Amino acid sequence: MKRHELENLKEKVLCGSLLARAGYGVDTKESTRRAVKWRRGAEIIIITHEGRGWFDPLSDAKGDVFSLAIHLDGGTFIAALESVASLMSSKLNIQEWTPPERLGPQNRGLTERWGARRRPWPGSATWRYLCGERTLPATVLCSAIEQDVLREGPYGSMWAAHTDDGGNVCGWEGRGPEWRGFAKGGAKILFRLGPCHALRLCVTEAAIDAMSLAAIEGMREGTLYLSTGGGWSPATEAAIRTLATRSDLQLVAATDANSQGDAYAHRLRTLAEEIGCNWLRLRPQADDWNEVLNKRERQRRERREERDGVPHSRRPRKGKLRPALPALDPAGRDAGGQVRVMKD
Repeated sequence: MKRHELENLKEKVLCGSLLARAGYGVDTKESTRRAVKWRRGAEIIIITHEGRGWFDPLSDAKGDVFSLAIHLDGGTFIAALESVASLMSSKLNIQEWTPPERLGPQNRGLTERWGARRRPWPGSATWRYLCGERTLPATVLCSAIEQDVLREGPYGSMWAAHTDDGGNVCGWEGRGPEWRGFAKGGAKILFRLGPCHALRLCVTEAAIDAMSLAAIEGMREGTLYLSTGGGWSPATEAAIRTLATRSDLQLVAATDANSQGDAYAHRLRTLAEEIGCNWLRLRPQADDWNEVLNKRERQRRERREERDGVPHSRRPRKGKLRPALPALDPAGRDAGGQVRVMKD
């Protein structure tokens, strides 16, 4: 097959077609416009470049539609070529997922877009989302705001900054009640909450999980809470290496309690062994740290209600007042002269 024919195949057959045929499905909650996450059980493939590129976040595998065919089937390039060519007229060769509508203008530079957004404040839409739905305490939010890593996003969403080693904003995680994603044109490096020279680094997969773990631990002294934003780029690894330069430092893999979290934890352990620092796996007792925090806050609220009064199920309903007792004379007669027998 000539080169222009190969390029024609790569242009017309999207990587998602191969994944759909192999039994993968789109994870709509974890996908963004520029990176669509496909799952098949514990296996994950991220589709990029408008469907023409891919990578495996749990390994170093990546490439075009031909390398994806080899990755999935384990065959030769000739077999991959035949596999891709068979999808030229297939009904599977369609977009399987429509990304959500973009929120706000995207044509300005990162610094300008970040600076145009206000910091959250008590009572703001973002504050209500983080404190209410996510049960993050005000102390943690105030710490994040003081370090200038939180902004009010569109429609009550949160922007959590990813910064480089110099503290410059290079992107942000966006998360709200109905939407999640990452800054267009931004780079996933690390969300950071805590002292930059800390001797304990807790690495999570999301900024909300990093703040949730900080809340659970009470903003533990000497700890820097980090988030990779669900990715693992060379810039992310380089940033962690820069932070973990001391032998007396502890690198904590506080990733999710699932196969992807375990894969990230393995990478962090390998990194710690290469650097020569201590390593620890801190596994949440639920799927992620925010779920652990929500459960803890529900239990606290229930205990407080039990301590402060009658359990809710036994409290009298509003509007159901006990009728007033009639006034009786010493002989037990009411105003009409009738004798009333009152039971204790």
